[in-house]
Amino acid sequence: MAQQGYSRSVAPTGSVTVRERNRMRPAQVALLVVALAFVALMLVLPLVVVLVTAFREGAGAWLAAVADKYTLRALGLTLVATLFAVVINTALGLCAAWLVTRFNFRGKKVLSALLDLPMAVSPVIVGLSLLLVFGRKSPIYPLLTALHLDIMFAVPGIILATVFVTFPFVSRSVIPVLEARGTDEEEAAALMGASGRTIFFRVTLPHVRWALTYGVVLCCARAMGEFGAVSVVSGHLRGLTNTLPLHIEILFNEFQYVPAFAVSTILVVLALVILVAKSVLTRRMEEE
Repeated sequence: MAQQGYSRSVAPTGSVTVRERNRMRPAQVALLVVALAFVALMLVLPLVVVLVTAFREGAGAWLAAVADKYTLRALGLTLVATLFAVVINTALGLCAAWLVTRFNFRGKKVLSALLDLPMAVSPVIVGLSLLLVFGRKSPIYPLLTALHLDIMFAVPGIILATVFVTFPFVSRSVIPVLEARGTDEEEAAALMGASGRTIFFRVTLPHVRWALTYGVVLCCARAMGEFGAVSVVSGHLRGLTNTLPLHIEILFNEFQYVPAFAVSTILVVLALVILVAKSVLTRRMEEE
């Protein structure tokens, strides 16, 4: 009798749980539909429009636009700016992450906050600031002229703008990993007589390799697509200071829609490659 009573008391509870789960299904379906609709409208549909418009006049027109000398020069400048941004920000980002996580000093919180400054400031403001610092109105402009250094409306200005807007990605990818790892292994290596250089390359760096690579991938993605800051400092000199996004803008403003979307497919392919790399690195970081 006790067992029967126990069974009768459990059955209603189980049936209520099943009913509650059944009631949740419409809500789940609705959320799924909304999410898929949003992805289709905001991500898939623009991508389809780019591809359809790029090949609207055939593969020959697409190839002509992609192989155009101005397109190739813009692509080359984009890759050069991206390479400089990655190299510089990898070095500076590692130094900043090491400094913030391994040392205590006055102004540490201020430095940590400043690392996020490029994300908080509009890229257009960044370009205008660089223009005021290195342009004709700058106090150091006579010195730059005497040294025959052209920064604004030249390749160095584009590199500076790209480096500034992409600076936080490496440091902000590495800092959480360093904080999570702690300093026990590094202190043990120091007690065994290892130098600071040996500790960094043999102990610290192997633990942050995936986070570092992840930050580099994000830095590449941001650098290749940068528009606002570069637009201000480039001067829009076709074949000289136009990056790929700026070249696409010029084609679009000239009503050359097919060439503009054809050139856009280059950035789409690069974005897909970066997306795959980001997914792989995210999985590797979760496994560790």
